[in-house]
Amino acid sequence: MEKKIILTGDRPTGKLHIGHYVGSLRQRVELQNTGEFEKVFIMIADAQALTDHFDNPQMVRDNIEQVALDYLAIGLDPAKSTFLIQSQIPELTELTFYYMNLVTVSRLQRNPTVKAEIKQRGFETNIPVGFFTYPISQAADITAFQATTVPVGEDQEPMLEQTREIVRKFNEIYAPALTEPNILLPTNKACLRLPGTDGKAKMSKSIGNCIYLSDSADEIRQKVMSMYTDPEHLQVSDPGHIEGNTVFTYLDAFSLPEHFERYLPDYANLDELKDHYKRGGLGDVKVKRFLNEVMQETLEPIRTRRQQYENDPAAIFEMLKKGSELARESAAQTLDRVKEAMKINYFG
Repeated sequence: MEKKIILTGDRPTGKLHIGHYVGSLRQRVELQNTGEFEKVFIMIADAQALTDHFDNPQMVRDNIEQVALDYLAIGLDPAKSTFLIQSQIPELTELTFYYMNLVTVSRLQRNPTVKAEIKQRGFETNIPVGFFTYPISQAADITAFQATTVPVGEDQEPMLEQTREIVRKFNEIYAPALTEPNILLPTNKACLRLPGTDGKAKMSKSIGNCIYLSDSADEIRQKVMSMYTDPEHLQVSDPGHIEGNTVFTYLDAFSLPEHFERYLPDYANLDELKDHYKRGGLGDVKVKRFLNEVMQETLEPIRTRRQQYENDPAAIFEMLKKGSELARESAAQTLDRVKEAMKINYFG
C-alpha cells in the first residue's frame, strides 16, 4: 500500500488570519489527528516569501516565529507533524533548478494563479525571475517529500496542476522517481475563499480587512460589528440579501447548531436565521452580535494557546531546527533518486 504523506505550508509575510484557518489550517489539524498519514510536513515558505519581499528580509524573519506560534496555537503538534523552514533545505533549490528544464516560459505565463498575483503586485512589466518561477519551486517542495496529498485553497489548484505536469514529464523522460500529488480542497464552500471584513474578495494584510487568529476579544468584536452586510438592508423591516453579505458568509464558515442553542435560541439553525433575514424584520446588529459570539468561542482557545507558547521563542526555534533537519533527510533521499534517474550521480 502506498504511503500517505502530506505537504502544506504558508509564506511568513504576517500573522495568520481566519481565512487561512477555514481555508486550510483547521483541516490540517483534522488530517494530522486522523493517524492516516505516515508523515505530515508543515513548511514555512520563507524562500518563497523572499521572491516578492527580497528587499525586506527582516520582515520575513520576524514572521517565521509568528507563523510557527499560530501553527501551535491551532493544535498542530510537533510530535505528529514535522515543522520546517524552506530555506534550510538546500535540496529544494537543486530540485527547482532541474525542474526548470521541464517547463516553458509560455506555460508559466498561462498559470492563472501567477497571472493574478503578478497583477495584484503590479509586476506586469517588471517581474522578478524568482517570483515568476515560484510554481516550479513549489513543485520541488511537494515532490521533495514525496507528498501524496496537498491540502490547499482553490486558488492554488493551478499551482498543483503545474506540479503534476512536472512530475509526469520527469517520470516519462527519466524514470518514475517522483510521486504525483493529489489536491485536497475544503468541503465547506464558504471556506474556499473567505472574503475580507469589508466584503472585498480576499482577506489581505495590506488592506487591513483581516481577523487574525491572535486578535484580542475587543479587536474581534470591533471588526465583526463594523463588517460589510447588505447595503440595501437599511431598515430592520426591509427584506435582506444573503448573497455577498459577509456576515452570513462567515456564519456559513464558522457557525454550528450548538452555537444557536447557546447564543441565539430563537432559531434552530442557520437556515431559519437566513429565512428571517430574507423576509425582513431582522436587524444586522442582532446577526453581528451572534457572529461575534461564534468567533469569540472559536478563537479564544487558539489565542490562549498562543500566549502559552509566546514566552519561549528559543523553544520555537529549536522545534523548527529539529523539524528542518528531519525534513532535509527526506529531501536528500528524493534528490538522490532524481540524480540517479537523470544519470548525474557520477560518484554514487
